Amino acid sequence: MKISIVIPAHNEANFIGQTLQSLADQSLKPHKLVVVDDSSTDNTSEVVEEFSKKYSFMQLVKNNSSTEHAPGSKVINAFYKGYYELEDDFDIICKFDADLIFPKNYLEKIVAHFNDNNLAGMVGGFCSVQRKNKWIPENLTGKDHIRGALKAYRKHCFIQIGELKPAMGWDTADELLARFHGWKVITDDSLYVKHLRPTGMNYFEHSGRKQGEAFYRLRYGTLLSLIASAKLAAMKMNPFAFLHYITGYFNAKNKKRPFLVSEEEGHFIRKLRWANIRKKFA
Repeated sequence: MKISIVIPAHNEANFIGQTLQSLADQSLKPHKLVVVDDSSTDNTSEVVEEFSKKYSFMQLVKNNSSTEHAPGSKVINAFYKGYYELEDDFDIICKFDADLIFPKNYLEKIVAHFNDNNLAGMVGGFCSVQRKNKWIPENLTGKDHIRGALKAYRKHCFIQIGELKPAMGWDTADELLARFHGWKVITDDSLYVKHLRPTGMNYFEHSGRKQGEAFYRLRYGTLLSLIASAKLAAMKMNPFAFLHYITGYFNAKNKKRPFLVSEEEGHFIRKLRWANIRKKFA
């Protein structure tokens, strides 16, 4: 299987060298790796260019975008800048973050899952964070969810779900739509990637409101959105986050923000979410 990887990067000079080296050292090498320097003001491009001289499968692409922090949309727009540089002969497309260290067998094990299950549409491991010189699981999501930092899609699945949504919640929408089309989302709890800059460090009110807006735009409905907000705030151990989420949800509802999924897809999503909740209490 040919693997193509796109890494959006904004001011990642302190981390991206470690990310690229860990991907260069994989037991199964990627066919193509494109890094999109998304208007960095540090020397991210210089670091990537040094690696592209050493490894012929690596390529730097520069993207000029707003410096405004726009959760979801900025990273997806940068991803597509790199995606359109790829040839169409890949079997697996990955969207990775620029602050990760991958174990040497990561790509090999991901491909094994795709080969073992023809219905595997998305596959991923998990992130770990450093606490007191130990790397421990970054428990911000459930075991059935692949973090946006670690997305790997089978080509046919990627095409079926349509373009990734340039909005907060894109990394939930893709999995829900994959399942809507009959694909399986597979996580491997033996694969842990070192996350050098944990997400929790970047949380602030604006992102929380955007997350609440995403619940509305995914057609969760009010009750499911309240449950999801409470669960996510508990995982982040931040009670104020719950207020930010529900504020974002009701603001989006009052403004009638456009949905990210169709009515039929929304019905499927709500049914799936309620079924998962019932399983936990069964």
